[in-house]
Amino acid sequence: MREFVVEADGGSRGNPGPAGYGAVVSDAATGETLAEAAEYIGVATNNVAEYRGLLAGLRAARELDPDARVRVRMDSKLVVEQMSGRWKIKHPAMKPLAAQAATVFPPDRVTYEWIPRERNTHADRLANEAMDAGRRGESWSPAESRADLDTPPTAPAARAPEGTPGDATAGAARVREALASAGGTAAPGEPGPERRRAAEGTAAAGAADPAGTVRGRSTEDASGEEPDTEPGLRADDTEAGPRADDPEAADVPGGRGAEGDSGGAGGPAPTGRVRGRRAAESRATAVRAAGEGPEDGGPGRPAGPAPADADRRAAQAVATPSSGWAPADMGAPATFVLLRHGETPLTPQKRFSGSGGSDPSLSGIGREQAGKVAAALARRGTVQAVVASPLARTRETARIVAARLGLDVAVEDGLRETDFGAWEGLTFGEVRERYPEDLDAWLASPDAEPTGGGESFAATAARVAEARDRLLAEYRGRTVLLVTHVTPVKMMIRLALGAPPEALFRMELSAASLSAVAYYADGNASVRLFNDTSHLR
Repeated sequence: MREFVVEADGGSRGNPGPAGYGAVVSDAATGETLAEAAEYIGVATNNVAEYRGLLAGLRAARELDPDARVRVRMDSKLVVEQMSGRWKIKHPAMKPLAAQAATVFPPDRVTYEWIPRERNTHADRLANEAMDAGRRGESWSPAESRADLDTPPTAPAARAPEGTPGDATAGAARVREALASAGGTAAPGEPGPERRRAAEGTAAAGAADPAGTVRGRSTEDASGEEPDTEPGLRADDTEAGPRADDPEAADVPGGRGAEGDSGGAGGPAPTGRVRGRRAAESRATAVRAAGEGPEDGGPGRPAGPAPADADRRAAQAVATPSSGWAPADMGAPATFVLLRHGETPLTPQKRFSGSGGSDPSLSGIGREQAGKVAAALARRGTVQAVVASPLARTRETARIVAARLGLDVAVEDGLRETDFGAWEGLTFGEVRERYPEDLDAWLASPDAEPTGGGESFAATAARVAEARDRLLAEYRGRTVLLVTHVTPVKMMIRLALGAPPEALFRMELSAASLSAVAYYADGNASVRLFNDTSHLR
């Protein structure tokens, strides 16, 4: 499947005032310019011109190949966030343009990425050529355009990571490669002569350049509308994170810090400069001992060295660099919001309940918990899809939540719970009494199987990682609710942190709790939240 890069821009000399847009389509593999579009559109706002540029760029890409994938890059934070579904569109002139843009390609084949203005010079110059032509009473002519000639060649889009998303080896190799070549990022060219040269965000919103082209921060400048800054589940960066004084703000994962923030629990902002240091999470050794099997988390397990071959079979943990500087990220991550199902009758009894047992449904308490999760997620409105394990308790939980969100439920078999063999339905104490040697072996090695041919944690890890990779490919750049079980949630957290297998026994995961992991295109991942139950209070 071909992949295109669409870079688009728009400007208004007066905001509103004489306006125009520019768009360029290039080959993602070679950087070759394939198509250009520009037009003077009369009097309009800066943001409307940007949306017109986006629409023109997408249509030009579709004419080249309607089956292609498209990566949109714009220096308008507003357009990127709104088209990614993270900010609301309130301006009446922009709503129809956004709706048209969303239908040019299927949504799952288009991703949006913010870039600084100095990396959007080609589209910038096309927009200025269109506005200049309009000032002369003429139409923009591709034959007379110098935008491509005056713009340095576009670098090919960053290649896909070697290995599956979430592969520690590939992610770490990518970081090392970037560190070796990074020494600061040079702008690929200066912006057009009639555009403000400072990068977005370094001057006050609404400041005009000498030619009168208004370029402020990416909000709906002329209309007075503001983007949706509701804190909550975000697939990428937001302008405002959860408020400390908002009791509702902490009950679901928050977005990454605002642009320019050097810290923040969610990670760095999507600037074009070299990213701030993303500290690696500590290896889950401080979490109080809690096992995996019984529904309450189960027993502790003595720490020990992680078997190297077991970790390899455990499906390539995602690793983030522990120090140094990483390059700018590659667009919106896929964010998996991990929901453990609500209580079943076995949960308060602390019995092993996997995929080989009685497959219980939710209890009354479990259904109430699912309703509270649904209400919390509905307030944020950022979950775009719901996927569930095939077991009864997860599908019931997912149906309750999805009904509130107005979404369908997809089923992924790889998200099912571990098969605990002969231990199904037993308490930990009963297993200790009946199968002491098997239990000791299980606690000591991820390769050990529960009595009676159950599933080892190493096998579970490989299965969960395969499901994770399938879902990442299907839901690239989107926020997806995965309704699953204790082991799959802990496994995804462990793999994202690059923690050893015994870390599973040092995590506690409550019924109907929320966790979240964001997966980036460069192979890295960021754990955003773990075992949050504040929505149940």
